[in-house]
Amino acid sequence: MLNRRQLLLNAGLAGVGLRLGIGQGAAMAGDGYAVVHSEAEWRKLLTADQYAVLRQEGTERPYTSPLLHEKRKGNFACAGCEQDVFASSTKFDSGTGWPSFWAPLNNQAIGTTRDTSYGMVREAVHCSRCGGHLGHLFDDGPKPTGLRYCLNGLALKFHPAFA
Repeated sequence: MLNRRQLLLNAGLAGVGLRLGIGQGAAMAGDGYAVVHSEAEWRKLLTADQYAVLRQEGTERPYTSPLLHEKRKGNFACAGCEQDVFASSTKFDSGTGWPSFWAPLNNQAIGTTRDTSYGMVREAVHCSRCGGHLGHLFDDGPKPTGLRYCLNGLALKFHPAFA
């Protein structure tokens, strides 16, 4: 019998395609964000895969991100604008194949919007500085928050802490 996480994962993967799934349109217009670029500028600044995730709300294939196994102390930043969004102290192994966290670095670092793509209802997580799509938020995470921020490694950069 499938549990909820497996069901959501399978449903999401069904719509993903071979490499990246593209969501419902371009990620966040520049309105209200501190970092704004034209689509042509974003395409120059990001790899094709990063662009598909951050700007077109795509999803990377599970278990493909090197950040999935990143265990050093430090912060995970938005790959689009370098804003720190999650701390390594809140990272956990969710078993889903994507880097997961139980809390953002602070509540001002991210925003959420309702996402109804692929026949599901969930909360999309985006960077508050540039609007880049980071992943999704679920309510099946560990204590103390009970939340799981399930993120695309392509949308993140790791900044190690210095002793």
